[in-house]
Amino acid sequence: MNALTDNPALWLTLTIAAYLIAVYIHRRNGHSAHTHPLLLSVMMLVPLLLASHTSYARYMESARFIHLLLAPATVALAVPLFANIAHMRTMLRPLLIALVVGGTAGIASALLFGKLFGLPRDVLVSFSPKSVTTPIAMALAEKLGGNASLAAAAVLVTGILGAMGAERLLHWLRVRDEAVQGFAIGLASHGVGTTRALHISHKAGAFSGLAMSLNGIFTSLCLPALLTIWPL
Repeated sequence: MNALTDNPALWLTLTIAAYLIAVYIHRRNGHSAHTHPLLLSVMMLVPLLLASHTSYARYMESARFIHLLLAPATVALAVPLFANIAHMRTMLRPLLIALVVGGTAGIASALLFGKLFGLPRDVLVSFSPKSVTTPIAMALAEKLGGNASLAAAAVLVTGILGAMGAERLLHWLRVRDEAVQGFAIGLASHGVGTTRALHISHKAGAFSGLAMSLNGIFTSLCLPALLTIWPL
């Protein structure tokens, strides 16, 4: 078993297979938010990792090729962004206000709930960048004294929850503007939410990608300053 799980190609192959199966199920269910491919992939892979006693570090070493594709995949979101650039310019002021309020709320909510449950400082630091994309969250957590792996897990959970529930919540709040829907989804649930926003429309996907990018910059600048004045 150890020889099998140590094979560099094993977890890469299983990850790709799990994702392809998840995409098939997602399409068969009419692209339902509750069958998001990322959620289904995690549900298939985690039991295998636990059963084989495979550590996260070993898994990442095997599947690092997929992780390397995360950056170009994120950059590719600039395509719908460019197509809607004129509309974005007309909404620049309200978008910046939403960015400051939403970005701050994303950080503060993690810190407040963490303090409420008595979590240690390193865990609070790891959870605080939960609403930005994985590479940024991991780098921030590691630099500020947190745990990069824990930050990645927090980002994953936040993204999945946002992709599953944000669209329904926005409809319940009677938010009909696709640009507003997309910006809210991207601000709260980064790239995972953006993939869901693209199912709403290209406009929603573009504004979600914009929110994800801006929140990454905002959190990178704001979080270190906030942690210096926040008594953890």
